[in-house]
Order: sequence, then C-alpha cells, then structure tokens
Amino acid sequence: MNLIEPAGSTATTDCVKLLIVDDIPQNLVAMEALLRRPGLEILCAPSGAEALELLLEHEVALALLDVHMPEIDGFSLAELMRGSQRSRDVPIIFLTASPNDPVRAFKGYETGAVDFLHKPIEPQVILSKVNVFIELYQQKQLLKARNEALEHALKLNETMMAVLTHDLRTPLAAILLCADKLSLDLPDDSQVQRTLVHLENSAQRMVRMVEQLLDFSKIRTGGLRLYTTDCDLAELASLVVAEIGRAHPQATIELQVQGDAHLQGDPDRLAQLLSNLVSNAVLHGGDAPVLVRLEGERSGPLRVQVRNAGQIPEALLPRLFEPFKASFHDSRGLGLGLFIASEFARAHGGTLVAVNEDSTVLFETVLQRRPR
Repeated sequence: MNLIEPAGSTATTDCVKLLIVDDIPQNLVAMEALLRRPGLEILCAPSGAEALELLLEHEVALALLDVHMPEIDGFSLAELMRGSQRSRDVPIIFLTASPNDPVRAFKGYETGAVDFLHKPIEPQVILSKVNVFIELYQQKQLLKARNEALEHALKLNETMMAVLTHDLRTPLAAILLCADKLSLDLPDDSQVQRTLVHLENSAQRMVRMVEQLLDFSKIRTGGLRLYTTDCDLAELASLVVAEIGRAHPQATIELQVQGDAHLQGDPDRLAQLLSNLVSNAVLHGGDAPVLVRLEGERSGPLRVQVRNAGQIPEALLPRLFEPFKASFHDSRGLGLGLFIASEFARAHGGTLVAVNEDSTVLFETVLQRRPR
C-alpha cells in the first residue's frame, strides 16, 4: 500500500508526520526503523513534555504513545492532547508491555485511544494499522484542500456576479430612458407604440432580474442590511397591489387588512417581499383572483398571507424556497423571487411557508413587530 498517494487521489506536497512517544530510547529506535519510509516523517519524543512541544510545532497524522512513562504517562498525555484544539483530533494508539487488563484498556479508550496494542508488537500488525490511519489522514487533507478550493471558487463567482449585475444597471437605465423619449418623439402609431411598450417591459424585467441577483449576492455574502423604521404594511401592500395591477391589467387582486399592520421594519425589503409573493401568485394563479391578507394585533406579530388558485407539485414543495429553482422547474424568471422573499421574511423574524389548501396555494409568514 502506498502511504503517500492513495489510489484515485492527488499526491500532497507535504510529508505525513507520525509521532512516537516512549521513554526507552531503544524502543524509539526500533519503532522508527520499522516505520521509516519515503514521504513519512517520524517525530520521536522520550517524554510526554517533549511530545507536547512537538505537537505545538507539527501537525501529525497519528500518535503512538507508550503507557508507562515517568512524570506524564500515556493516559495523561492523551488527556492533554484532547484538551488542545490543535491536537484533539489526532488518532492515538497506546503501546504497553503490561498484561492484558480490561480495566486499563477501558481507561485507554476513555482517554481517546483508537487502539490498544500489547508488547511485543507484531511488525505486520503495527504497519497495517499505521497505514490505515495515514491513508485516512491523507484523504482528510485532500478533502479539506478541495473544500477550500471550492469555497474560493464560489466566493469568486459571487463577487463577479455582484460586479456584473451592478454594472448592468447603467445600460439598462439608458435603455429605459431612450424608450421613454422615443415614445414621446415618434408618431402616435399603434404598432410603433406597441413595440416601445414591449421594449420597456423587457427592460423592466431585466432590471428586476438584476436587482434579484444583487439581493442574492448580498444575502449569500452576509452583506444584506436592514434599514428599519416605523412603517405601515397595509400602505406598502396597497402600493404593491396597485403597481402589479397596472403591470397586469387582467389580474384581480384583493387586499384585506384586519387589525393593526404597523411594525418596525425595512420598508423597501417588506415591499419587495410582498411584491415577489403577489407577482408569483398572479403569474401562477391563472384568471382567478389573488387574495392578499394582513392580520395582526398591536401587541402581537403580524400575519401576512397571499393566496392564489392552483396547486404546487408535492415534489417541488420541499425545495420551493431554494435559489435558482428555475433550473429544475419551469419558470419565467431566475428562480430567485421566492428565495429572496423567504430571506426577507426571516430578516423580520418570520418564516415563509407554502401549503396547498382546497385547490389554492397559500403563502404565509408571521412577521415580528421588531426585526431580529
């Protein structure tokens, strides 16, 4: 078995280190001679104190500890190792010349040993066990390196997405401005005006996508900040319903408010939460009315409900609030709307849920009067 490059993996550039602790010099020499091979660095310590010093300087794959040593015996050394963040995960094999004693063996395992071997030790036995733990260590290091590379790549992608979406806002604003000017300058021809409306609607849709990507980037990188103030959610909901109604003249949206809808929150984020839910309901609810309901008492939380006709496939429900769900579900957008709505609800102390009820879909969250 190749200890340094396991099959199917990439070789590491650093030597694997093994710690041997024994107060008898001859035992250290013999064990080092038995285990020595290319790519394996063996650290020898004649006492527990020197072993601790080595552990402060080196990361080891395995520690072979003699039980009987003066001052700091093997059990005490193991307890000290377990108490240190740096060495608490190092596998320990105890070596002892004492007769097989279940009580001592139990104490050894209690202090964190992975094995307990009695001297004289068969060379093939110790070689086999060392091989296993070194290979496990290499696999762990390889996995750690791959995770770090993946995290770096994800962070780089998120940074690039944030920069790209931010830079897209300027040309999109220019397109909208030019479309608005053309609508005033060009002849009042129905075909021309329809083309301009189509251009403006497409640009507005791109703007919404860019805003969603920016919000997604802020959420993922921890950069989302709430700017809270006293706000009336009923007033925000009325504005959102009116705006979506103008964009979808064929839609019927009913707003119901019961009780007090005032709370401390971020008006922009709350408006976007409502807008994402109502837009989703209009998009998937067909020609049936969409019901938006706010309910709350001043001393308690504020319940927000959006209901539309239809049913969500049961297979999709557990993943409904995942980002980019459009990758596995037919959607007209990026699949970020419900994810962002869920995160904005969470930022205001609520949890957004969706359920199928009597041929309708109900989205509901209970917002706290003060965000967390």
